[in-house]
This record gives sequence, C-alpha cells and structure tokens, in this order.
Amino acid sequence: MSGKLSEKGKNGAPKRNNGQRGLGEVHQNGGFQNSLGFVLACVGSAVGMGNIWLFPYRLGQYGGAAFLIPYLMFIALFGLTGLSAEFAIGRRAGTGTLGSYEYCWKARRKGKLGYALGWIPLMGSLGIAIGYSVILGWVLRTLGASLSGELFAVDPDSFFGGMSSAFGNIPCHVLVVVIAGGLLMIGATNGIERINKVLMPAFFALFVVLAVRVFFLEGSGDGYRFLFIPKWEYLLRTETWVMAMGQAFFSLSITGSGMIVYGSYLGRDEDIVGASVNTAVFDTIAAMLAGLAIMPAVFAFGIEPASGPPLMFITLPQVFARMPLGRLFAVFFFVSVAFAGITSLINMFEAVCESWQTRFGMSHKVMAAACGAAALAVGIFIEDGDKVGAWMDFITILVVPFGALLGAFSIYYVLGWKEIKEELSMGRTKPVGEWIGRLGKYVYVPLAVFVFILGIIYGGIG
Repeated sequence: MSGKLSEKGKNGAPKRNNGQRGLGEVHQNGGFQNSLGFVLACVGSAVGMGNIWLFPYRLGQYGGAAFLIPYLMFIALFGLTGLSAEFAIGRRAGTGTLGSYEYCWKARRKGKLGYALGWIPLMGSLGIAIGYSVILGWVLRTLGASLSGELFAVDPDSFFGGMSSAFGNIPCHVLVVVIAGGLLMIGATNGIERINKVLMPAFFALFVVLAVRVFFLEGSGDGYRFLFIPKWEYLLRTETWVMAMGQAFFSLSITGSGMIVYGSYLGRDEDIVGASVNTAVFDTIAAMLAGLAIMPAVFAFGIEPASGPPLMFITLPQVFARMPLGRLFAVFFFVSVAFAGITSLINMFEAVCESWQTRFGMSHKVMAAACGAAALAVGIFIEDGDKVGAWMDFITILVVPFGALLGAFSIYYVLGWKEIKEELSMGRTKPVGEWIGRLGKYVYVPLAVFVFILGIIYGGIG
C-alpha cells in the first residue's frame, strides 16, 4: 500500500494490508511528527469546557479533596483502557471512525454493520461541534467585551441574556467556525500539531498566571477550603462515585470517535500506552489549574459558586469587575478558554472530516469546509441558550455515551484483545500486560454501560 486511502475494496471500504498499515506507511493526511505533538493534540482535544466550568464546582460539591480519590481512580482506569484502545484501533485500522468500526466488525464478517454503527459516534462528534461552536461564540464575544471594557459597564446577566438569545451572536459564532475550519485547511496533522504546540502551552501558562494572582486575593482561603478540605463522608455516597466516573470519562474525550482519528495519525513506533497516560496527566493538571484559578476568586468576593455557563459568563465577570487589574485578567481568562475550546472543536471537526474524506474521496479542505457549513447550518438556529442547552443535553446524555459504549464493545468484544494487545505493544520495549485486557473487557466496558444508563437517570453526569 502506498499510504493512500483512495483505492477501494469490493464493499467500498479502503483496501489495506489486512486492515493494517505497514511500518513506515502513513495516513494520506500525514502523521504527527513526534509523541509530544501527538500528546499536545490529544490534550487539546480533552481539555475543554468540562475542565473549566464543571470540574471545580463538582470537586467542591462532592467532598473536596475526597472527590479526587474516585476521580483519579477513574482517570487512570479510563486512560489505560478506554483512551489507549481508541488510539490503538485508529492506528490499527489506519483510518478514523467509520473505517475503524468497519475494521472491528469485519472480524465477525459484519463490516457493513460496523460501518453503519460508526455513524452514531461520528454524528456525536458533529453534534457536539455544533453546540460547542455556539458556546465558543459566546466566549469570543465575551473576550471582545473584556477588551473593550463593555463587559464591566453592563449587568452580566443582561449581557449574557442578550448574547445567548436567538440569533444574538451570529458574527462571533461564524468567526469561531471559520477559525476552526480554516486552521484544519492548513493541513490535517501538520495544522493540528502546530496549533496545539502553541495553544496548549499558552493555555497552561495563562492559567498559572491567573492561579498565582488569585492566591493573593484577600478571602481566597475559603475557595481553597471548598476545593481541598476533604469531606470523607462523601465517599460513602453513591452520587459522589457516579459524578467522579462521569467527569473522568468525559474529561478524557472518550467518545468512540475523536481520539480514534488522532490514533490513525500516530506512527507505529510511538508508545500508545505512554501517550494515554501523559494525556490523562495533563488533562487532570488542566482541571486542577481551572479550580485554582476560579473558585478561590469566587469565594474571595463572596459570590455564590456555580457550574456551567452561569459560572463563566455571569459569575466570573462579577469577580473580574471587583478584582484589581480585573480587565486584564478577564482577557487572560477568556483567551485561555478560547484556546482550550478551539483545540477541542478542531478534534470534533477532524473526526468528521477524515471519515467523510476517506469515505467519499473528497479533499480534506473540501470536507473541512463542508463540516463547518453543516455546523453553522444547524448551530445558527439554536443560538438561544435554552435551545443549545437542550441540544447539548441530547447529544451528551444519549448520543456520545452510546457512541463511546459502541466503541468499547467493538474494540474489546468484537475485534478482541489479541489484536489490540499487539497494537498497544508496538513502540514499547515490553508488551503490555494481560491485566490491561482484563480491565478493559470486564471493568471498562461494563462501566461504559453504566455511564450511558446513569447519564440518563441523572440527566447528565459529565
């Protein structure tokens, strides 16, 4: 095989050497230059709104430091079994979502069924991208208002209400999609790698600056106590473990789609397990930095903590308005959030672009434009806060968890551990242990079922 995916088999699927790339062969879109570029791209995908507006509140709400015990346990488990499996099947199949599911199910001579099932997680990625672009439009609009000073001259509730009304933020919404689509048009892997090598270090640096500044605010100690004083009794509550599991699962961007495409761009001499661990570590650091930058500041000014959009667009502007040099730090904050959001959005778009490109034989640039157009065609009509909230609830409670469950089942039960172990052992001095396979099959997959069911029961857990 020449590395191109245009040659088709009898069923329309790309022809491969038994579904595998040979050593030295690369995806038609190229590959990541090194493990650092790959990890930064994966961290860019994983670090998003959930780290910033949900994790800090959930940490304090469910036991402070005690919450970290189940959270870190689930992060380790999902990183080793879920994240690494999605990377592995992407590299094994040499393509993204649709081709990878087809490859898994070909092991049972049901490739067409696998291809059809692959559309579910793929539409999950597009669905998240549609809602995410609306919210990122709000971030961009708020950043502009921070720069101009408008954010501090009006009531935050009124500002957010106007911005999140029907057709209330079209220019910034369009700009977000154009930026994400335009960056993908620079080149799939080269563009993604270059972008994340700049934006991710900048994100961490800006949040460190914010966390240091917040440390010196009078009254910030209550925020640290909220975050880190362990309330051990919470470990006896089922809900604490459920929320920790959901937060960990979604924080790592395990969707049955997005991380698969990044795996397809990974060289065969790279250690997938090591990359998964590094991604999980940096994602957790990002979540902790968000907590250190946000909650102490909220408590310093006696404002009731919240989660979700109210925290970012209503509570924090009140905090910045009262903080010395607040306008400057508001700009820092919303630039950081924009960086995290754009890198996540790029991954969602790329999951769709690669599958459409491979399946329909169109250029990557055309598919990037088509993906952006599809996101706008739907997104413009759900700019109203209630509508985009309902949209995101449907996608994140039903579609994405079900897609992730399909991915887990397809990899561990349909394809089987033997092939995944072989792929995970590539690039390592020692093959991976059998215990990872047992964890994946008998712990991770059942937990993916629980994530789906409990998300419906609780109305969302991540």
